[in-house]
Amino acid sequence: MAKLSDLAKAHNIPLIIDNAYGMPFPNIIHTDAKLTWDDHTILCMSLSKIGLPGTRTGIIVADPKVVSAVSAMNAIVNLSPTRFGTAIATPLLESDELKRLADEEIQPFYQAKANFAVSCLKKELGNYPMKIHQPEGAIFLWIWFQDLPINTVELYQRLKAKNTLIIPSEHFFPGIDTVIYSHAHECIRMSIAQDDATLEKGIAVIGEVVRALYGQ
Repeated sequence: MAKLSDLAKAHNIPLIIDNAYGMPFPNIIHTDAKLTWDDHTILCMSLSKIGLPGTRTGIIVADPKVVSAVSAMNAIVNLSPTRFGTAIATPLLESDELKRLADEEIQPFYQAKANFAVSCLKKELGNYPMKIHQPEGAIFLWIWFQDLPINTVELYQRLKAKNTLIIPSEHFFPGIDTVIYSHAHECIRMSIAQDDATLEKGIAVIGEVVRALYGQ
């Protein structure tokens, strides 16, 4: 982050940070991290990951001129912006209850989800060429099936036919020639936000389909 900040300063452009999972809330981070800010940074935060997904309430921390411009834009883009999230969040922020919920409830909840999902994946595919990106936070896992016989768009279709949804990796490599870079076709993003029974069932389906693809 420090390198990105220096690069942005050198070119006199703002550094926009998507902090939807970060500090101080929802704080779905499983590693040591430090949140920094200065006047060329636009820090974007959200209440959607803290248990208010329908309120679509966003927060930015930025230079007052930027805040004013975004406020003016929202007044035009959102003719009827919600006040529901703001009404709920304000007393939680004033009492520091939002920070307590993030640290003591939300972060441990998703840490346990990540641990459970990893254990299920290892049970289903531990002897196959699967690698799991170190869970560092958020509400999903990245999984790499090395030398997968099909691309993950086709894998998505096969899993969807079995009522199991994942996100194929091809869409996450902008600016890279994915024809040459085969890794871009071998990964999936998998949500871990469901209840344990649903998560275990979905991973079992993924295991069944992927094992068949490797022909073992």
